Amino acid sequence: MDNTNRLRRLQGRKQPKFTHNSEEVCSMKWEFINMTEQEEDLIFRMYRLVGDRWDLIARRVVGREAMEIERYWIMRNSDFFSQK
Repeated sequence: MDNTNRLRRLQGRKQPKFTHNSEEVCSMKWEFINMTEQEEDLIFRMYRLVGDRWDLIARRVVGREAMEIERYWIMRNSDFFSQK
């Protein structure tokens, strides 16, 4: 009887859903991101104004997504990546 109740509880739990996007982010995370000089300048100026609100910055940089800009910022300003 105890095993039956346990089985029902386990079946009732929601399983985490993984989408294609989550896998894509993990695989793209370490790729170097090339930015033009104008894009870099705009990102640095916008960061000074709004901080790490990447969605707002991405709206100003044509063709770039917020996650891409955030990864670029981390790779550019992190001590770990500057040593590589």
